[in-house]
This record gives sequence, structure tokens and C-alpha cells, in this order.
Amino acid sequence: MASASIAPIPIRPSPDPAGRVTAEEARAMLRAVMNLFERWRLSNADRLVLLGSPSERTFQRWRKGEIGPLSVDTIHRLGDLLGIHKALRYMFTDVERGYAWIGRPNEAFGGRSALDVMRQGAPADIARIRAYLDAERGGW
Repeated sequence: MASASIAPIPIRPSPDPAGRVTAEEARAMLRAVMNLFERWRLSNADRLVLLGSPSERTFQRWRKGEIGPLSVDTIHRLGDLLGIHKALRYMFTDVERGYAWIGRPNEAFGGRSALDVMRQGAPADIARIRAYLDAERGGW
């Protein structure tokens, strides 16, 4: 079966959180995203991909709350993942529907789910989902 292509979604650069967040804020962002991954029911493999493929050792430290300095790439990913969560909370009054949306097939992504798109691993893949949701909800 031929795979459907994804319709292009214009991606505007995400706000640059890396230069504007403190180390403590970055750690709080990571803790929030780790909790979000629980709600999305992601596998560890998916979590690693969405976080930019840190080493297993680093990932396990993060899970235990042992969070050192985070890279600019990681901070950007966290910002976009939290932006996705925010958009879904605005769009769905039923919180569980918002969490489940991530794994459901979507025509806008060629029949793939948002998670399938983000699993490609590039920061632009996560930004694409955020841009789509912002456009759908009339985001700014």
C-alpha cells in the first residue's frame, strides 16, 4: 500500500525559548513533558525520539529527576511539545480526548497520527504538529 504524503504545513519558527529560560525553568519544562508523555502513553523509544535521542543513561537520570544543563535543541523540543499540549487543551474540553488525539490517524498528516509524524525525530517534525494545531485553533 502506497503511503500518503503529508500536505505541507507552513512552519513559522517557534519562539526561541533557549535564550529566555533559566536553567530551573528548563528543568521544570522537562519535568512537565515527562509527565505529559505519561498522559500520552508513549513508549520509552518514542520518548527518546521526541527528546532528541539522549543516551539511555541521561534519559534514566531525567526520569529520576536528575536534570543537568539542557541543550538548546532539547529546550526547543520541550517548548514545542508544551505548545502542542496547550493547543490540545484549548481545543478539547475532554482532556482525555486531547491526550488520545496524538495517536489517532489524521487526514492532515496523510492518514498518519501526529505521533507518527513526530517519530521522524527532527525538531521540525514536532514544530509541524505545533504549527498545525496553532492554525487549527486560530493560534497566534
